[in-house]
Amino acid sequence: MAKPVQRMPGDERLKETADGVHLFGIRHLSPSGAHHLLSFLDEIRPTAVLVEGPSDASGLISQIASKGVVPPIALLAYTEELPVRSLLYPLASYSPEYQAFLWASKEGAACEFFDLPSGYALALHGLKEKTDSASAQDEEGRTRYIRHHNGLYERIAELADEPDYEAYWERYFEHNGNAGAYRSTIHSFSDQMRRMNSEDEYASWPQETAYTDIREAFMRRRIIETIAAGHLPSRIVVVTGAHHVSALVGDQSAMTDDQWARLPFAPTRLTLMPYTYYKLSSRSGYGAGNRTPAYFQLFWECLRDNRLSELPKMYMSKIAAAMRDKGTYRSTASVIEAVRMAEALAAMKGGSLPTWQDLCDASIVCLGGGEASVVADAHARIDVGTAIGVLPEGVSQTPIQDDLNRELRRLKLDKYKTPVAQSLELDLRENRRVQSEEAAYLDLNRSVLLHRLELLGIPFARKLPLKQDAATWAEHWTLQWTPETEIGAVESTLKGETIEIASAYVIHERLQTCADIVEAAKIIRDASLCRLLEAMDEAGRMLQALTVDSDNFERIAEAAFELSALIRFGSIRRHDTQSLVPLLQRLFLRGALSLSQAANCNNDAAASVLSAMQMLHTVAQEHYDDVDEALWIRELRELTSRDDRNPMLSGFSFAILLDRNEFSPQDIEREVSRRLSPGIPADLGAGWFEGLSKRNRYALLSRISLWEQLDAYIGSLDDEQFRRSLVYLRRAFAAFEPRERAAISDMLGELWGTGTDDASMLLQRPLTEEEKEKLDELNEFDFGDL
Repeated sequence: MAKPVQRMPGDERLKETADGVHLFGIRHLSPSGAHHLLSFLDEIRPTAVLVEGPSDASGLISQIASKGVVPPIALLAYTEELPVRSLLYPLASYSPEYQAFLWASKEGAACEFFDLPSGYALALHGLKEKTDSASAQDEEGRTRYIRHHNGLYERIAELADEPDYEAYWERYFEHNGNAGAYRSTIHSFSDQMRRMNSEDEYASWPQETAYTDIREAFMRRRIIETIAAGHLPSRIVVVTGAHHVSALVGDQSAMTDDQWARLPFAPTRLTLMPYTYYKLSSRSGYGAGNRTPAYFQLFWECLRDNRLSELPKMYMSKIAAAMRDKGTYRSTASVIEAVRMAEALAAMKGGSLPTWQDLCDASIVCLGGGEASVVADAHARIDVGTAIGVLPEGVSQTPIQDDLNRELRRLKLDKYKTPVAQSLELDLRENRRVQSEEAAYLDLNRSVLLHRLELLGIPFARKLPLKQDAATWAEHWTLQWTPETEIGAVESTLKGETIEIASAYVIHERLQTCADIVEAAKIIRDASLCRLLEAMDEAGRMLQALTVDSDNFERIAEAAFELSALIRFGSIRRHDTQSLVPLLQRLFLRGALSLSQAANCNNDAAASVLSAMQMLHTVAQEHYDDVDEALWIRELRELTSRDDRNPMLSGFSFAILLDRNEFSPQDIEREVSRRLSPGIPADLGAGWFEGLSKRNRYALLSRISLWEQLDAYIGSLDDEQFRRSLVYLRRAFAAFEPRERAAISDMLGELWGTGTDDASMLLQRPLTEEEKEKLDELNEFDFGDL
């Protein structure tokens, strides 16, 4: 959106032109404010209604007020360039602004937003954020400003003998049934609060004050422009936050053309989106929200139907019903007592109706037996609620939002558009019991969409680990629709007009900065999961180019492992992965030839090399027809025989070959004897055994000769060497399961001639304090060059 140009003659002053304009101060989520505003509009019958909000969004008001829209909804403004900055304007059905839109639409009055256009507001926000982050002094002033304001509200609640400011507001404003008194009281209250803040040295925060001044100067300008457009001041109603009312009257100047031209500007786009009650609540961090949006919806419905006196019993009945749904039953008598108690609490404060806090306290006592936890779930459902707004087709949305909604309907996922998390299990195999291809591969197509959303960072679906890793045809997701889902979809508009195009753009962006073979392999995998075949081919070419210069064994093994999984299960996703086989072969060859060099490392690096060996061996097992498995076995034998390589890695390679029955009994005995013979340093012998124990421990338990050699070796060590060996042995045996340790105890009992029961009791008894102290000393023991 280009920077708009408007002209206004001279330095107009509000007092000279706007006498008679009607100002109605509101709180943005106020049922009584909405109720009294409707009465005021019926009385004044304005020809123009100006509502606080971004003036460039005025064209969306008719859509907000259209049939089929079900609040809560939100107007979202966002910048057209990265990084995306956004402003949200949420609306509930009981928002005074929303009711003003409905009234103007019904009565044919002009209705417009009259606050700063979103492009200016977001640009100023960006400057404000930079200023705040640039100076610790500014941050200190901001903290002091927030602390002062919060303290002031807390002081007001304390003087009114209310538990908090929300309870104060509800009792003295929401329960104010006199329309004239409500309007004058809220204007007077806000004016006094504004005066107190302006006079207090601790209440200033220059950035926020300047931003507010700019907004109010522009709003005064818009009032003058509305009058210049032909509307009589007496037929204009201005609906704004009560804080601004006193600034929109008097002789203060409106924003001039020169001032407006000097404001920073960022191109923006606007859209509407469904919202939820939770995000509307202050519990989610929304500063202009209330704690209990669903409760205030009930308040609004009672107020609209002239049944506000019935609110306490309706509320308590809903709490009791919610408890009953969860299996906790309460009698009608308990509900009646809770209502009476709430009314008594209100009477003690001089109120005619209980506030939400009164109702909450009474429900805890009478329905929860004094325990808040008993009624906590019911309160969450009745106070905050799980409602999500609805926008019908044809209401302004971005192309990617429309595409997402179409895809959700096509894949029968629109029922998951709820703020309550739901589980979804997918079977990616063809369903042969249906007739159409679309139905046969429904779950597979669902998987593609969910992976695309995950790639785009749209928080709707989260993939969960499967209990059975081998079930490659299955996926388990949890789905939850939140306002962040809509925001993520809107922000993705900058990457493409459809989910598929935007996903391909993300893959292309990642490839532009990719300089690592593992990242390239992961990009290939993500492109496959998202069924982006052109991007998959592009990533394959990138991986091939990077492989030429790669000599890192761990990275090569990880990249090969990624490709292996993709090739094995490519048929499930219905696209050819055979073009990746030559890449896998090349990676495997380089990895196998790099093994010996990679094993020339210290113990800190050995853990990652061991993990890479495991991955490359898995590739050799699963693709024995494609890769040079014989070369891999030769390299493992070479490492097994080397005494100048990390002993743990030599032991691990020996364990791999042992699993494959590559050694005769004589070879095994010879190697074990060589590695665990007396005189071998503890870090070499015990380290080799640690590597050996990393695989197939049941095979180890079946070879009594190995344990005889280990027993003899440990017995040959002097005190210092023994303490060194404990470091490796503790690590090795820590990974053994209890039943494996029991089997070792039985085996050692036989070797020692003490009997299996005595050995088990001796080896598995709790440690004494002296033994614990000796083990603790190992943590501080200096092992020299280890």
